[in-house]
Amino acid sequence: MSELQLTGLARLRHDSRSLAVKIAILVVIFIACPLIIYAELRDADAEKNLLILQSVQNQGLLIAKSLAPLIQRSGEASAPDLQKELQRLDTGGVRVKVLLQRASAKQHDSYLYVASLPPLPAAYLAQEHKEIMRQRILDRLGDTCAGYKALAIQYINPAGETELLSSLTPIHNKAGCWVILTSYPPTGVAGIAIGQHYWKKPEVQIAVTIYVIMAVLVFFLFLSIWRSLQRFGALAQTIRERPGTAASFAELNSVPELVDVAREFDLMVGTLGKSEKAMQEAAEENAHAFKTPIAVISQSVEPLKRAVPDSDPAARRSIDLIERSVNRLDSLVGAARRMDHTMADLINPPREHINLSLLLSRMIEAYQETAHMRRVTLLPNIVPDTHVRAGEDLLETVFENILDNALEYSPEGGAIFAELGREGRYATVKITDQGPGVDPRNLERIFDRYFSERVLPDGIRENGCENGGGNGHFGIGLWIARRNIEAVGGEVTAANAAKGGLTVSVRLPLDR
Repeated sequence: MSELQLTGLARLRHDSRSLAVKIAILVVIFIACPLIIYAELRDADAEKNLLILQSVQNQGLLIAKSLAPLIQRSGEASAPDLQKELQRLDTGGVRVKVLLQRASAKQHDSYLYVASLPPLPAAYLAQEHKEIMRQRILDRLGDTCAGYKALAIQYINPAGETELLSSLTPIHNKAGCWVILTSYPPTGVAGIAIGQHYWKKPEVQIAVTIYVIMAVLVFFLFLSIWRSLQRFGALAQTIRERPGTAASFAELNSVPELVDVAREFDLMVGTLGKSEKAMQEAAEENAHAFKTPIAVISQSVEPLKRAVPDSDPAARRSIDLIERSVNRLDSLVGAARRMDHTMADLINPPREHINLSLLLSRMIEAYQETAHMRRVTLLPNIVPDTHVRAGEDLLETVFENILDNALEYSPEGGAIFAELGREGRYATVKITDQGPGVDPRNLERIFDRYFSERVLPDGIRENGCENGGGNGHFGIGLWIARRNIEAVGGEVTAANAAKGGLTVSVRLPLDR
């Protein structure tokens, strides 16, 4: 498997663990599930409604058949007899109207109400007759008033209710065409099942309400965790950028299950602060402890140098070796002290509003005298009003090390170019010397601790080693520079200049 594929798999694995990805997947599930379930339940409800409709239609047909013998036997059945028969057939849910179109009638609107179940006033029946005629419902029987008609028609009755007409059944005798019209009220089983849209049904609305409550609770849970984590992240950034912030993770937390996590974060911050202080104190104490015997040795060598005669070259050489070794040891102690301070600063790097233009201009002005003594020209090109957030001492240490490095490897008559500009959201500092440059294979290694490989102006090459090079050069300057810049969110890189020399580039986020 290629490196690109492995990187893609690693990225996919990382994204799959993201809380944001899980929330997005949860949203898709909460949207997809009800759509799928709704479609299935809607189809099942349609089948159920069809069965109910067929049942009530058959019930209307049975009522018509029950009335048929009375109508056919009596010729023109009397209203009281029909009303009595309807009362006997009353099941408590169905509504029945008996209409008659006399044989002599020539128009469909000549239908007359004869009886009804339940019994209704004449005025009500007359108004309902007009509504049925207006909707041309009886026209479905045709001119011959023949044939059973199953219906599923909703209409608003004179009482303002929506009834469901379920069937029309014609019965013929000498008097004419009798019509048995059955319907169901909106509160009945058939009216509720067939007369309402699926999503308006009580059971569906209850299910939707429960589902929405469940979804809101789940999302609220995720959002509570998300918001707490976001607040934790914002506080962590504030603590990193503004050391000494009094706020705590426990005070920002609103999720009871994260109380222990918040408490541990507060303990961790406190521990890191104590560790930083302890490292700073240890660096000072160790340096002081080493400096005292080194000073004693240096002072003790002076009388020996005066006492040993020039005629004893072996003794003179031994004293020179002791003196050089003591000086080297003193430099090593100083380097170790600087590294300890740098490591301590990495734990809790300072973040202040810094005018980088002024700071860099001031430092270059201070280096002009040193550069002049080495016969090197220092050429600044600084964009004004460039601001970053870091520590002033931290940045001074960085640029001191880079400038010292450039001066050390610059030949006489050479120049050092110091440029400050802006690239998008970043401030960029580029310091270019005209020295020998670096082997391209070692461009990244020069930022390693104790590594140095450059040819000095006198032709001496310093090779990378664990114990440092000669001439007091220990290979920690660029290591400190990179560590400090990365601690405040920036980056440091190096590249050989096109016309010879080395360019060290520093990028820092702008503080707008």
